[in-house]
Amino acid sequence: MPSVDFDNLFKQFAQIKVAVIGDVMLDTYWWGNVDRISPEAPVPVVAVSKKEKRIGGAGNVALNLKSLGAVVTVLSVIGDDDSGKQLITLLQQNDIDTSCIIKSNTRPTTNKTRIISRNQQMMRLDEELDTDLQKDEENLLLNAFKKYILTEKPAVVIFEDYNKGVLTDNIINAVIDLCKQHNIITTVDPKRKNFFAYKGVDIFKPNLKEVKEALNIITDITNLTALKELHISLQKKLSHHISLITLSEKGIFFQQNNETDIIATHIRAIADVSGAGDTVIAVASLVYAATRQVRLTAEIANIAGGLVCEQVGTVAIDRDELLNECKRLLF
Repeated sequence: MPSVDFDNLFKQFAQIKVAVIGDVMLDTYWWGNVDRISPEAPVPVVAVSKKEKRIGGAGNVALNLKSLGAVVTVLSVIGDDDSGKQLITLLQQNDIDTSCIIKSNTRPTTNKTRIISRNQQMMRLDEELDTDLQKDEENLLLNAFKKYILTEKPAVVIFEDYNKGVLTDNIINAVIDLCKQHNIITTVDPKRKNFFAYKGVDIFKPNLKEVKEALNIITDITNLTALKELHISLQKKLSHHISLITLSEKGIFFQQNNETDIIATHIRAIADVSGAGDTVIAVASLVYAATRQVRLTAEIANIAGGLVCEQVGTVAIDRDELLNECKRLLF
């Protein structure tokens, strides 16, 4: 890989406008202690001592982008409710544009409440509706997107799919078509339901488990030859440009045309893998938008995914830490 001026590259991030479209949600945490069993039923009683609201889902991708300095807009549909108001406030506090978030009277804001005692999650409560958007909601979101790309002219649009109903076939197809018309890079972190809906995107970033499930493959896949065959199988269905497949502890695979490789992970003290995929798609989208270099994109995204796994819980990447690691590991 040729020499890279990482300081200059990271400075470029501040000039890149990025849209994140998909399922944003609120993550609620209740912490407390358990010292007795309820007299009403054989369940523990949690004496709640602390509550916290965090940005979740596609919003975590936006947080990662903002942490790296990008100009970020979120496009989604949430409920016209207290959870939605709290989510909007949190996004705005992080300097993330919320002007393209549609409020619906027919669906709630997705809110996942985790009850935790002694660092152990005891229960999760999900408030959500995962049916597809109604037609009028689709139209409102698409109109907001059309206005956004004409006024802001983003460099890249990230699809962040959690199968909660925002990314319908109509939304996906219309947004990809508009991006092609305006020469906007498209990247996607897919989920099972819409896995093969993202035809013609620039970067398709699933993890290996998701690819194997989508293609009904049960054999172990660990070598470059087998992964290249996966890329070919995906391309037959998607006609996308770049495969970026995360391989858990084995690193990340990339392929664009004939340029392909497996980038091995760097040794880390893994604490928690949650949120790593959000970080990888955010970093990959920014680096590719700035450089159009697929190997460099995979290298930096791989480092970023490893760094956030050293932290407990879902956390955004630290810009300075990532910059220093790139200088240390990539030369």
